[in-house]
Amino acid sequence: MKTDIEILTDIIQRRRSIFPVSYTKEEVPHALIRQILESANYAPTHKLTQPWRFIVFRNEGKVKLGQELARLYRMGTPIQLFLQKKYDSILEKAEQASCIITLNLKLHADKVPEWEELASLACAVQNMALTAEALNVGAYWSSPGMLADLKDYLNLDEQEKCYGLFYMGHHNEPPRKAMRESIEEKIKWVES
Repeated sequence: MKTDIEILTDIIQRRRSIFPVSYTKEEVPHALIRQILESANYAPTHKLTQPWRFIVFRNEGKVKLGQELARLYRMGTPIQLFLQKKYDSILEKAEQASCIITLNLKLHADKVPEWEELASLACAVQNMALTAEALNVGAYWSSPGMLADLKDYLNLDEQEKCYGLFYMGHHNEPPRKAMRESIEEKIKWVES
């Protein structure tokens, strides 16, 4: 029987971004989405601000979100830089995903700096990614340039910002080995 650390290490090392093109048509059930989001709720948070906020888009909701993202891309891109392929890809990703979760942050400027709140959100998203991996649900964090323009569409208040989209779906991707350099190249030891 594997120890807790062996299980945790295995999940961490096999977690990969799985993109919507690899998702099957099988819907990720509401209960699994809630389980993934519940894991996010246990991320570290300075002064217990718990700044993460999520909006889950499913079914027609995710299609409409994709249409809004595509519209924002078209409106915000100079005609000479506009790519129909990218526009179409935005719509396709929304169709292929079982759900799209917006990764929002509620700032508490009176308590902690924004970077600490963002670090908490990133930890929450890592918890989501690891839980999704453990449940064999593909996921990835996307941060398209249109995020800043989603504020009104998402009905965010003045203290809230959207930092990404978390796409999820069941998949049949084979495991892939991580492309990481040795940790020894990234550590300095100071002992005296």
